[in-house]
Amino acid sequence: QVQLVESGGGLVQPGGSLRLSCAASGSIFSINAMGWYRQAPGKQRELVATIISTGRTYADSVKGRFTISRDNAKNTVYLQMNSLKPEDTAVYFCNVIIRQKGALPRDYWGQGTQVTVSS
Repeated sequence: QVQLVESGGGLVQPGGSLRLSCAASGSIFSINAMGWYRQAPGKQRELVATIISTGRTYADSVKGRFTISRDNAKNTVYLQMNSLKPEDTAVYFCNVIIRQKGALPRDYWGQGTQVTVSS
């Protein structure tokens, strides 16, 4: 069994910062990609950022403001969000591609954490 536990969401004023965390635990043989998605009310879920061994990718809307990082020893991925805007308001989900021993890699989702940017 694999579990992803997210934390760090909340209410912040425009221009503020938040840091999201997502810790993976359980029977993990290896972790491939780690990433963050978000879903605003009435909109489809969209990719925010991903991180793999060879680099990072970001959605154009967050480039220069958000930074994704990972701690391999803790099986944790982070999303540092700076200069937040009201349009960043959404539920943020972490997504991790995990391989368990003897199995093919598959992706797992966190439970989601609400980020609200409002004055």
